[in-house]
Amino acid sequence: MGFFNTILDLIFPVNCVSCNKSGEILCLKCISNFPIAERETNKWIFALYDYRHPPIKKAVWLLKYKGKKKIAEIFAESLYGKINEELSDLSIFENFRNPILIPIPLSKTRLRERGFNQTELICKELIKLDTEKIFTLERNILIKIKETEHQARIRNRKQRLENLIGTFGVINENKIKDRNIILIDDVTTTGSTLNEARKILKNAGAKKVIAFTLAH
Repeated sequence: MGFFNTILDLIFPVNCVSCNKSGEILCLKCISNFPIAERETNKWIFALYDYRHPPIKKAVWLLKYKGKKKIAEIFAESLYGKINEELSDLSIFENFRNPILIPIPLSKTRLRERGFNQTELICKELIKLDTEKIFTLERNILIKIKETEHQARIRNRKQRLENLIGTFGVINENKIKDRNIILIDDVTTTGSTLNEARKILKNAGAKKVIAFTLAH
């Protein structure tokens, strides 16, 4: 799919999803003016942008369903800055050091259908940026063991919570024993997915778990 997208980009020139400027799928000017996300109710979840902003929604959609890796690269640069900013305080006041990056996983069926996991694409770009080796990436820790309805299609909060019960599992528990964890996801709405993932990781022995997302 990556090669196919590259060919399409050569045939059909890329324009910014926000201002339509040619040559960039997201231009620097637009990114710098994107509205910042309102603070999540869960204080351990940090989001970059306001998902209600149409260009943000479109960019996330292109990443999530079209595998536009350039968007993952661009978003990762902003996310890396946000992570560094928060870790500077957490490492001092809460001893949050040497964290492990863990992407929210897809089910085997959804991964097979899509061909990629957008949160893994973001994590790979974050690792490239992390020249100081602040964190490490582990993709074989948190797994999705149950097919679930898309959370975005469920409006009722109680049903969202019920939809996620038992959806995640942990393998290679020894790798996260007493370790700090950073969960990465694309969008958080109610925080249900991240809460369930955090619960499973804590039960498996993780020390402290926080999360960063592109939008809220």
